[in-house]
Amino acid sequence: MQGIRLTPTSYIVLGLLELGGESTPYGLKQLVAGSVGYFWTLQHAQLYTEPARLAEAGYVKEKREDSGRRRKLYSITGRGRRALDEWRTETTTDLAELREPALLKLFFGADPGALAAVQIPANRARLAEYEAIRDSMPDDVPAGPRQALEMGIRFERAAIAFWEELAD
Repeated sequence: MQGIRLTPTSYIVLGLLELGGESTPYGLKQLVAGSVGYFWTLQHAQLYTEPARLAEAGYVKEKREDSGRRRKLYSITGRGRRALDEWRTETTTDLAELREPALLKLFFGADPGALAAVQIPANRARLAEYEAIRDSMPDDVPAGPRQALEMGIRFERAAIAFWEELAD
């Protein structure tokens, strides 16, 4: 087993395999879309290349379906679990990078009222989506996803308040 540098994408793959069990790269893409994709962007192609890279290094196990499309299925190994556990214990002082197109336009002189007129309903729609996810979440969902969702809800509420203030 060779040592490789693990990246945020590596930990996303490992974490999703731990949470969701064995998966294909397409299944990982679907899991990202309904979870961490709300707050972490990554190229979907990485979800096809990263599992193979992790398998080569022993962090995940790769197998092929016996029949049909013979898709690759990945599952986390003991080495992958240990790496994920170690990563989770490392604290970070890194802060979020806010990549908000409307704020960029605002910075460069766009009309605040015009931006607010479209940002308020967009943020309200995202807030409603997050609240619907929260309200339909099964009781057995771990605390981590629930807490991350709560941060998203609070962020959307703050964004709505900001744009409403600019609209006045």
